[in-house]
Parts: sequence; C-alpha cells; structure tokens
Amino acid sequence: MNTANFPWLTTIILFPIAASLLLPIIPDKEGKTVRWYSLIVGLIDFALIVYAFYTGYDFSNPDLQLVESYPWVPQLGLNWSVGADGLSMPLIILTGFITTLAILAAWPVTFKPKLFYFLILAMYGGQIAVFAVQDMLLFFLVWELELVPIYFLLSIWGGKRRQYAATKFILYTAGGSLFILLSALTMGFYGDTVTFDMRAIALKDFALNFQLALYAGFLIAYAVKLPIIPLHTWLPDAHGEATAPVHMLLAGILLKMGGYALIRMNAQMLPDAHAYFAPVLVVLGVVNIIYAALTSFAQRNLKRKIAYSSISHMGFVMIGIASFTDLGLSGAVLQMVSHGLIGASLFFLVGATYDRTHTLMLDEMGGVAKRMPKIFAMFTTCSMASLALPGMSGFVAELMVFVGFATSDAYSSTFKVIVVFLMAVGVILTPIYLLSMLREIFYGKENEELVSHQALIDAEPREVFIIACLLIPIIGIGFYPKLLTQMYDATTVQLTARLRDSVPTLAQQKEETLKVSLSAPEIGN
Repeated sequence: MNTANFPWLTTIILFPIAASLLLPIIPDKEGKTVRWYSLIVGLIDFALIVYAFYTGYDFSNPDLQLVESYPWVPQLGLNWSVGADGLSMPLIILTGFITTLAILAAWPVTFKPKLFYFLILAMYGGQIAVFAVQDMLLFFLVWELELVPIYFLLSIWGGKRRQYAATKFILYTAGGSLFILLSALTMGFYGDTVTFDMRAIALKDFALNFQLALYAGFLIAYAVKLPIIPLHTWLPDAHGEATAPVHMLLAGILLKMGGYALIRMNAQMLPDAHAYFAPVLVVLGVVNIIYAALTSFAQRNLKRKIAYSSISHMGFVMIGIASFTDLGLSGAVLQMVSHGLIGASLFFLVGATYDRTHTLMLDEMGGVAKRMPKIFAMFTTCSMASLALPGMSGFVAELMVFVGFATSDAYSSTFKVIVVFLMAVGVILTPIYLLSMLREIFYGKENEELVSHQALIDAEPREVFIIACLLIPIIGIGFYPKLLTQMYDATTVQLTARLRDSVPTLAQQKEETLKVSLSAPEIGN
C-alpha cells in the first residue's frame, strides 16, 4: 500500500469527530458500551498519529511535512490546509496520548455518558487541528471549536460553582479569540495579494509599526490561553470545578495551545516585532513564575494549588521563547510537552484523591498514606517530577531554559542576572509548596472524622495504569531528552536563526563574523 500521498492529518483530525456523531445511535443506557467505543476510537486515532509520523516524517527536515491543501470556500480564500513541522508534531502526539488517557480516566462517568464522550471525541479532533492547520481563518475556526466542548464539560459535569467557572472560561477565551480574527483578517488583506495561508503571510513585508500592532493583538489572545498574568484568573476557577478527565485536557493540552500559537504566530510570522516584545515576554514570564508560585503556596484548595503551579511553570515557556538561543527555544518546547504529561498526572491524582476523601481542603486531610499507599507513592513521584527533580523531564526542560537564557547575547548582563536570580527563586518556591502539600495530605495524624466517614480504598489497576503511562515518558525524557528534542531540533534551530537576524545587534554581529571568516586566509597559504 502506497501511503505517501494518503491524507494522514485530515484523517487524524476528522476521524474522532466523525466517530463522535455515531454515539447518539449506540444502544446503551448505562454507558458501558459508549466508553469502550470511545476508548477504541481514541486508541485508533493515536495509533494513526504514531504511524503517520513514523513512516512519513523526517526529523532532519525543518519545513512543513505531511502537507495537504484543498479549496474549501474559494470565495473567501479559505482552504483546508494542514501540515506538521517540529513545532506541531510533538504537540499532536501529546494531544492523542493525553486525550486517550483522559477517556480512560472518565470510566466512572455515568451522568449523560453519550454527551460526555461525544464532547471529548469532538474536542480530540479540534485540538489536533489547532496544531496542524496552516490557514489563518481555519486556525481561528478550530480555535473556537474547542471552546464549546470545554464549556459544556465544565457547566454540566463540574462542581458546585460550575456555571460561574464555565461562563468565565468562555468569556475570557472567546474575548481573546476576537484578537485572533482581527489580526488574521488584517494580515490576510495586507499588501497586493489576499491570502490566509500562513507560509504566504510569513513572506509578506509588514512595516514594523504594523507588526507591533499585530503582535500585541495576538499576544492578548494567547496570554489568555497560556495563561499569562493578569489574564489567568479563569484557569484556577475552571480547574477548581472540573472533573479529572477535563483537568487532564485543560492542563495537558489546552495551555499548550497558547504556547504553540505564541511561537507559530508571534515569533515565526512577526520576527521583527518579536525582537521588541521579547523583553516584555521575559518580564511576564518571571512574574508568572514568582507570583503564581507564591499564590500556589497560599492556596488551601488542592485543585487551585496545582492550577497556580501550572501557571508558574508556563513562565519558563515564555522566557525560552524570548531567549534568542537554540537551547532556550528547545527548552520551551520541551517544557510544554513535559508539563502536559506532569500536569495531567497531578490533576488525575487530585481527582482520584477527591473521589475517596470527598474534600479538596488540605485542612481536612492528613495521614491517609497508611490507607492509600499506592496513591501516596504515585502522588509523590508526580510531585517530584513537577518540582523538577533530576531524572525527570521537568528538570531537563527548566535547565535548558535557564542555560539558554543565561547564555543569550541578546540581553545585557545585568538584565540576565536579575532574571536568572528570580527564576531561581521560583524554582526554590516550587518544592516548598509541593512538599508541604504532600505532608498535609499524606503525613501526620489521621483526620478521625475523615477516616470514620469515608472508605479510603487504594488505587485500582486502571488508575495505576494511567499514571504508569504518564510516568514512562516523564522519566524517559528525563534520562534521555533526545527522545523528544530530535523531533523538533531542526525546526527550532531554523526559527532561532531567523529571530536572531531580526535583532539589529545580533544581525550586525553575524555579518561582521561572516566578513572575518571570508577574509581570513586559508590554512597552508
């Protein structure tokens, strides 16, 4: 079978969406058949993702691969255009992996199971599309598509304040999306030709002031999704009311959409403006790291504590994007994938703990390690990964960002010293609030009221399997980062070179170095 011209990405995107449309006609009242059907669909799509990239993707090629383009609405210049490069490919794999595990995590869902799994599968295809589409208008459409399932998953299956959390989520994210639409239309109509193809737009010669305005618009939209302080307040509320599988999708995939778009749109398509905004990104990244870590330390609600921890970790992504070094940008991409795995594992365990204790307040817990040793062991291991323990993926990612920024020649030494110092403070705060969290949940004296009223059973095989699946890549990447970095190195190196050419001092330095090398006499002459 010749698979070279097979529309892999289109199939991967549309298959779970098409499969979700069959859920209403499946005869099933209790949800058992529906959940098995959804899990099989998720596994098949993930297998297609792995097979497509294994057979048709060249790691050494920095350009788009598996490219497909079909006219969709020619009158509007809208095309179904998809492709993958080193920026999108790891995140597409992450989406398939996390979503499939989220389906398995949703096994206990019995309320409206058909609607629940319909939304999960529809969002599966929509989130992959965000990382694959190469048309600006199509990007806006799929960006909006994934908002709807999350809204209903929060508002129907969430906690006591689910309506508030869902409404706040949709207002923040939909409001930010308007900036994507306005910026996309402006870029498409700019110049002599009207096009929404991202590669064609990237070649347009935008004036600097125009680039700065576009960059600011995109930054607002992606600051909501990443999230960047002060546009972050929807996330703790959403996590505070979500169920475990929705937690996994929010932390594992949704936040990565903001980081990916920041690289794809802001850095790659507006490199001259990125040179001006990069210091702003660094400052915002430091604020994220410090403020969110301090806020997490003060939280008494377990879900909100982990939510602020996620916001803190996303600060490293911003600093890596703004570093102007191969190592820093590589660390930013690695941090997105690493946090996707670690965040999903922590939030799943938070959900498992809540199912047993029926409380999220740390003051009401204590001493449950004796009764739940497996959950205690898994929670401890995943927390060690989150605090960047050596041998875990988080350590490698944060170290790459640290070194990448510290060795950058795009900033003054004073600025770098201050930023690195503040980043180090954030790294120190992380183990403090995570270890204190473990102590309050699992150590100390048992809460007699909690123990006497709740059946504190240990983890079941399904839960152990989910965490094991997440820990394998976390530890594997920690010990051998090349497992992941080789997938995107060619793309990030090419992008970093372009970004450095946009910084006048770095471009001049490169030109002088080139002149010296060309004028140097050859050895032996």
